[in-house]
Amino acid sequence: MIESASRLAALGSESVTGALFADGYAVLPGVLSDGECAQLRTAYANDGLFRSRVIMERHNFGRGEYRYFSYPLPSLIDALRTESYTRLAPLANCWMERLGSKERFPLGLQEMLALCVERQQARPTALLLKYGEGDFNCMHQDVYGEVAFPLQMTFFLNEPGADYTGGEFVLAEQRPRSQTRVEVISPRRGDAVVFPNRYRPVEGARGSYRAGVRHGVSRIRSGERYTLGIIFHDAQ
Repeated sequence: MIESASRLAALGSESVTGALFADGYAVLPGVLSDGECAQLRTAYANDGLFRSRVIMERHNFGRGEYRYFSYPLPSLIDALRTESYTRLAPLANCWMERLGSKERFPLGLQEMLALCVERQQARPTALLLKYGEGDFNCMHQDVYGEVAFPLQMTFFLNEPGADYTGGEFVLAEQRPRSQTRVEVISPRRGDAVVFPNRYRPVEGARGSYRAGVRHGVSRIRSGERYTLGIIFHDAQ
């Protein structure tokens, strides 16, 4: 049992569920301890933990870099992913129902990953992201294949205002026949944000409809910013 497991219990709370339905995201304060954040930041330099490294500028993704973990995942990350998925899967299925979709997701992470393997999605997608001064992440979605769980999480490993400035987490929601709605969030070290992978249900006058969502990171003004990304489906 990881130190932060009890703090993930908030994922099943009415306040988090309500925020995800009303606002499209939820902030979970203090999920990771300072020690866990330091452990994850240090892990970035350990080549043996990762399957690949992406320099974002080479692909027009922005500026900065990130590394995808290899299987088996470090125990802390595996526990975070497994515990979070178990708590989010019922909500994900509720979203599908609201949207009139017949798609449903298994209630356990291992069953979800087995479904990914059936669709040739077997590469791990947990990643660490590293940004320095002037770096940013363009608005995007982390889909990776035919199977895509509708929620994902980012864990913040530095303290804004102390370790870096700028670098706000940005969500952009596109509703049909409407201007893009933007949320700018500045979580503290140890906080986590839950948000849509690519779309979410929004209540309208005639029932629920689908709103597309992308996420990104504003330009780092100074310092260094690390985050952990948890995506619950694997990649092709």
